[in-house]
Amino acid sequence: MSEEENRFEEAAIEAEFETGYREETREEARRGVITRLFRIASGSLITVLGVILMPLPGPGLLVVAIGLGVLSRDVAWADRLLQIVRRRLPSDSDGRLPRSSIATMVVLALAGIAFSVWVVFLG
Repeated sequence: MSEEENRFEEAAIEAEFETGYREETREEARRGVITRLFRIASGSLITVLGVILMPLPGPGLLVVAIGLGVLSRDVAWADRLLQIVRRRLPSDSDGRLPRSSIATMVVLALAGIAFSVWVVFLG
């Protein structure tokens, strides 16, 4: 490992110790860093996928909300943006997304995918 990689790893481990989760050992802190980086990467990927799906029929806004939900555990701006997205999603009296809305979005997404496959391969 180079000197710069060592400094980066040490800084990441120290930051992990300061999160308040009380890692007991350096190995636990290292796993915490890896877990956090994985959550940030996967949340970013899901959010970008949702943005790409927005103009298509299907659950684009729902996928964005899921991606922001994953990101919001580690990134403060994602939590604030998630609250805005939640207000735009249809919800029932409990604030949950109705099953009918989820079913409609999934059916529209599958229909869009089926139509695209049909046009590309059979059209």
